[in-house]
Amino acid sequence: MEPIYLDHAATTPVHRDVVAAMYPMYENLYGNPSSIHSFGRKARQLIDEARHVMAKSIQADEKEIIFTSSGTEADNMAFIGTALANKEKGNHIITSVQEHHAVLHAAEYLEENGFNVTYLPVDHTGRISLEALQAALTDDTILVSIMFANNETGVIQPIKEIGNILNSHQAIFHTDAVQAYGLLPIDVTSLGIDLLSVSAHKINGPKGIGFLYVNKRVHVQPLAFGGEQERKRRPGTENVVSMIGFQKAVEIMLDQREKRNQTYAHYKELFINRLRALEVPFKINGAESQTLNSIVNISFPGTNVEALLTNFDLNGIAASSGSACTAGSVEPSHVLAAMFGQDEACTNSVRFSFGLNNTEENIVDAANRVAKIVNRIVK
Repeated sequence: MEPIYLDHAATTPVHRDVVAAMYPMYENLYGNPSSIHSFGRKARQLIDEARHVMAKSIQADEKEIIFTSSGTEADNMAFIGTALANKEKGNHIITSVQEHHAVLHAAEYLEENGFNVTYLPVDHTGRISLEALQAALTDDTILVSIMFANNETGVIQPIKEIGNILNSHQAIFHTDAVQAYGLLPIDVTSLGIDLLSVSAHKINGPKGIGFLYVNKRVHVQPLAFGGEQERKRRPGTENVVSMIGFQKAVEIMLDQREKRNQTYAHYKELFINRLRALEVPFKINGAESQTLNSIVNISFPGTNVEALLTNFDLNGIAASSGSACTAGSVEPSHVLAAMFGQDEACTNSVRFSFGLNNTEENIVDAANRVAKIVNRIVK
């Protein structure tokens, strides 16, 4: 039985061209980018080229890109570093209840250190209310952090509208774009975004590398201390090989983004329609018209997620109950709880996410296996 990977929202396979770009560098690129000799200068040149590609991908200036080890580090730097650097302007922060834990746990840390955090609710579609955001803003609000697209449901937030609201306010606007970056066009200026987090392994790049966009007018306090790398904002010898791999992944993503969107939308429709044809009882969490094409979060009434995922795995289907960062947790999804309260969807929903490892054939095969399992459990 062929294993079928439907968990691309957790992580993606590294593209073969990314591997090809990185592999020779392990042997040939070993200079420290801070060194002034030819080996160091070559490494520095490659970092500069990668930074330029990252900046261009979101219509930013290359001086506004900080390389990080992950999306989580980027979120932490944006959330905590910005709050600490701007505390003289106020101590109020706004975020939402359905953020990634990299933001939610950072918010808890700041609350323990004297900051006041407002957590905006989401409706049953998974989106925040712009009116609620407007009402929550005060003269002391220094930071608003709302994720671009949710990692569990794929629900896309009204980012441009949020940027417009904050345009006339002192609050700095951060968005976790880790899931959105590979599929949605992003122009940080037109969207009014001040800080934006990205991770390479979500777009078929290597793990252990990401970036944070920081608008040149925004001051972020470093969270680590040592050298003067990344314009004194993030010390440590640079991960040059992974930066090169990240660059290649971004170049491929930009070239194939439209095609990937169309392909994943087709896979999603094919998967859902096959379940319906096989008379599987289910409902989709979140408004389909406002979600990423690569993710569908499905509630299977009369089941529980532990039994589903175990049976899926035994039958070669890799899926998830939500964020891979909470793997092993039996707690209900905080994202679905925010949308539905105590509804059973919080404990019987599975995220299926499509990507490079999928074909029409294995999508149909996967739907057939899922249908067989669910119908057996329900009956």
